[in-house]
Amino acid sequence: MVDAPDEATEPALEEVFYPADRIPFVEWEAFTGGKSTVLLVGAVTILSFLTGLSNLSQSTPATDGPLAVFLSLPPGVVQFGGVLFAFVLGIVTVGLQQRKDVALRAAIVLLPALAVLPLTTFQTTDVPLLLGIVVAYPLLVRNRAQFDQTVDLSPLQIASLSAIGGVGLYGTVGAYALRTEFTGDPLTWGDAVYFVIVTIATVGYGDFTPTTPRARWFALSIILFGTGAFTVAVGALIGPVIESRMATAFGIMTASDLTLLEDHVVVLGYGDVTDSLLDELDEETELIVVTDDAEAASTLDDAGLNVLTGDPTDEDVLVDARVGSASGVVVGSDDDARDVLAVLAAKSIDPDVRVVAAATEAKHVDKFRSVGADEVVNPRSIGGTLLGRSVLDGTAPDAALSDLDDGAGEE
Repeated sequence: MVDAPDEATEPALEEVFYPADRIPFVEWEAFTGGKSTVLLVGAVTILSFLTGLSNLSQSTPATDGPLAVFLSLPPGVVQFGGVLFAFVLGIVTVGLQQRKDVALRAAIVLLPALAVLPLTTFQTTDVPLLLGIVVAYPLLVRNRAQFDQTVDLSPLQIASLSAIGGVGLYGTVGAYALRTEFTGDPLTWGDAVYFVIVTIATVGYGDFTPTTPRARWFALSIILFGTGAFTVAVGALIGPVIESRMATAFGIMTASDLTLLEDHVVVLGYGDVTDSLLDELDEETELIVVTDDAEAASTLDDAGLNVLTGDPTDEDVLVDARVGSASGVVVGSDDDARDVLAVLAAKSIDPDVRVVAAATEAKHVDKFRSVGADEVVNPRSIGGTLLGRSVLDGTAPDAALSDLDDGAGEE
């Protein structure tokens, strides 16, 4: 005797995971979300760079904008401002992509400051940049709650950055104090900063040369301290990024790679049921699979799927998978007991998220419902029903499955 399948199962799956009549590009919420905000800030960065190149190509940039009457910008600021802003905004855009709150604060300050340039020059090439800023800024403010990730620096990273700042301050003050012991005119504060940067970078153009033993020892100390601090900082800051990329190459997706996922489907666990599910949903919506099986994670990553290697029952792992912003959660490994814990973990993070679970045993269906699963599918029962209809009625499995959908839909 075959257990009757849950008649509402298929329509529920259709409703949650197959939004056939949804066009995300037209939907206001999707069009103005975090992804669009990051893309617009990136577009403003590119426009700022192109506008800066346009101003650099002019020997004397025009200043015909409405702010030119009240604000007189030096020609050097007008010419180089766009390019300099572009480099800073490029770093900010990377931070926004990782949902860093410090990047949000920086963007909120930088975009109005950047708008001063096109409002001062107001050339034809400035119009796209100005429009980009006008559109991007309200989206930043509207989606500010989505950029809530703090910058977690290790003690080594903090120490290395502090060392670079300390060497820069030491070199600038020292060079200015010894300004009369260099070739050329006495160094200004700007010259001192320039001398420290080119010395640490080991460029040494030779335009400022120490002429006394004390000044030479001072320059030598900047070289030793500066290059040492810079080398340590590169290892401390770039090393974790390289490790993250290597982890991804082995089928491990880090939390920072998942920060831009919205309205995605989180699949907790990996088994026979979820294997066929992934084939079905891969083209329909964004997926992220959470599994602690390293071999399965590597296989899924090779197939082009998003994978987060971790315990599907661990709430911290589910937070990294952004269960709170997911459109739905599928729980379906081959271990019902563990899947029950996964349902509890998902509901603990977001009680309103829709959870569909696959029970390998019919007797466990009620247990899944009791812990909060919105829908429970028993694949064995459905498979038995299809086999029975096929052998008795001569109905093809695909047609029988369609009948199940129609029957559930009529009720």
